[in-house]
Amino acid sequence: MSEDHQPSDPREPQGEPGATPPQWLSPPELALDPDVLARELAVELLGDPLDELDSLGPDSFDVAAECDAGLELLQGSHDQRMQGLRIFCEHRDPRSNPLLLPLLGASCPIVRMSAVYALGRNPHPLAVEPLLGLLSCDDNGYVRKAVAWSLGNYPEAPILNPLIRALQVDVAAVRLWAASSLAEAGSTGPAKADPAAAQLLQSLRIDSEPAVRSNSAWALGRLYPELVEPRQQDVVQTLLHTMLEDGESSVRDEARIALEQLEQPDVLERLQTLVEEGLLS
Repeated sequence: MSEDHQPSDPREPQGEPGATPPQWLSPPELALDPDVLARELAVELLGDPLDELDSLGPDSFDVAAECDAGLELLQGSHDQRMQGLRIFCEHRDPRSNPLLLPLLGASCPIVRMSAVYALGRNPHPLAVEPLLGLLSCDDNGYVRKAVAWSLGNYPEAPILNPLIRALQVDVAAVRLWAASSLAEAGSTGPAKADPAAAQLLQSLRIDSEPAVRSNSAWALGRLYPELVEPRQQDVVQTLLHTMLEDGESSVRDEARIALEQLEQPDVLERLQTLVEEGLLS
């Protein structure tokens, strides 16, 4: 998944939904206070931790020199390693992969979390299996949340079923990102898009967390072109119902945006009729 878009979590900084993401603490900041992991999980951060990093312009520093330094830091002390991890959460450099992969097995959850984000920024085929292992078995929800985001950058890998299961059973912060990453996991064709959409439709209807429902609506809009009938019609009808009936305004707004972006004449006509009837503003 590109780090461009964000829905309610959100995945693009275009305001295409919902909630305003809270501040993300960088790995060095986290390292100063290990208890922050528990606090962050308790409040279930909704923002993309890489959004703020994307705002750094390439002209503000020498990226090549930064990455050279990062490679050295990854081989240093714990504090140096954390600095190096932050560099590769910001920048892409394939030379980092051999140094990042072993850190997925680190005993420190802050290191694991940071390595996961860095391998989302710097995808590598050998990261898929350990990332899936962390998603299913890591006892730290903050780490699993990072994995749910990062797996969206591996759409060709066998990530579909693990993300579906995470969306079904994990904590809200992980479900949030699993919904978003399913848009990427299903983007390679109808065979994957259909089961991804089936779970997203279910989550949009029943998930107790509004941000998860918002991201499910966004993801369904992204998957729509890959779907065939009758699934496309199911998506439209469910989004319409959500737009009119969901108890949270942010979810209703996200469903409306998803419908508008389908750019289907019959859907746009239906929306206009609802406006004329006073059911939509």
